[in-house]
Amino acid sequence: MAKIKSLKPARLADDDHERSLKLIDGTNEPVLALHRAYPTGHHTPVHSHGRVQIWCARQGVVLVSTAAGRWMIPPGHGLIIPAGLKHEAEIISTVEMHSIYVHPDLFQAEAPRVVEITALASSLILELLGEELQPAAFHRQGLVRALLLDEVNRLPERPLGLPFPDNQRLAGLCREFLKKPVARVEIDDWAAAMGMSRRSFTRLFRKELGVSFVTWRQQACIFASLPRLAAGEAVTNVALDAGYENIPAFTTMFRRMLGNSPRAYRKAAGQRSAGYSDFEEAEN
Repeated sequence: MAKIKSLKPARLADDDHERSLKLIDGTNEPVLALHRAYPTGHHTPVHSHGRVQIWCARQGVVLVSTAAGRWMIPPGHGLIIPAGLKHEAEIISTVEMHSIYVHPDLFQAEAPRVVEITALASSLILELLGEELQPAAFHRQGLVRALLLDEVNRLPERPLGLPFPDNQRLAGLCREFLKKPVARVEIDDWAAAMGMSRRSFTRLFRKELGVSFVTWRQQACIFASLPRLAAGEAVTNVALDAGYENIPAFTTMFRRMLGNSPRAYRKAAGQRSAGYSDFEEAEN
């Protein structure tokens, strides 16, 4: 691994997007750590970075979109964004974020992926965002950065990305579905809307999105539930609105995607804690 230079922590007090881009793209340092806060409804326009971005949510929910799909970043999770990938972001609920920008020579990412932030990664990120350091501490900070990048490679991935098709008619159906996802929507309904047989539609869907219609539909319903749970809505109401006939079925799918229960997620989403690792404890 190439040597990681030390850098005094950088913080931005406002949401000046242009100034952020200049800072990120203009630094000669290989690793840059920033702390940001955004209000509900804030939109970051389409942009890209020359660095790999590790975008971590300490509090709140962020929706990141690219031409190929959408990714949700709930509390206690992070999104790894490849260098050069154009993306935009919408703040679903007031968010406190930590972003790590890494030179691609030190860390590679081929596609976006959502990861769960471990206790170790949390501590290392907070260390990078600590008080300004004296030159004598630069060596230690270099070690912290090296350990963080090693830990990021080991973070558990969560299926919180939602692929989108290139086929424009199918993409239109996907967008409409996301406005009000319901788990009971059937394949035959979509096949009819596309003027195709069930078999032809099933093949097209898997070819375009890489997953089955049923899997995508289930993921979309859980995907859409995150902002409502983060806002404190009752799990029962969210599950029923998503078309689940019972809470256990909703909870099972939720656990499969996030590794924990809807109630734990709802509680953790509303907490401002010292780190990211309160997600699991919130269920107790």
